[in-house]
Amino acid sequence: MDSHPLSKFLYCPRCGSSRFVVNNATSKRCEECGFTYYSNPRAAVVAVIWDEKGRMLVARRGKEPAKGTLDLPGGFTENGETAENALCREVFEETGIDVHQARYLFSEPNIYRYSGIEICTMDLFFEVHVESSLPVCGQDDVAEVMWLPFDELDASLFGLSSIKKGLERLKAMGQKSIEK
Repeated sequence: MDSHPLSKFLYCPRCGSSRFVVNNATSKRCEECGFTYYSNPRAAVVAVIWDEKGRMLVARRGKEPAKGTLDLPGGFTENGETAENALCREVFEETGIDVHQARYLFSEPNIYRYSGIEICTMDLFFEVHVESSLPVCGQDDVAEVMWLPFDELDASLFGLSSIKKGLERLKAMGQKSIEK
């Protein structure tokens, strides 16, 4: 990571001054107008989707970052959107599955590198149960989706650190404790 999360931001977004300096570890302050900008984490959602056979729906990333690695369906929340609505939207956009019910599991911090900037995120993991007979297809920024047995998942094949950590947490919890 660059020396500061806002190091690429050289000018004050309020007045345009170049006197936009580091205020503390997560913010910059304008010496001209006094505006302080904080680099707070963006909310993102992750879907842990199970079928009735105890398999998890896994995606292959079709775009950077971590293109070609494994992932779980999900993405950023949008302004004015709840985490639950974001989860439903992202899962539908990426897999075609219409989610009606999800249960919050846990969160993991992440650093998501996009367009040369490292974005701090807080990834909210939700559990979803669906029938494997539902039509599923990789769409949007997903190259493909596949059902994989939970006990055969290798976290090292997943490209994003929060997903790796999330899978390790799921394995530590044990599959039976998180299934219906």
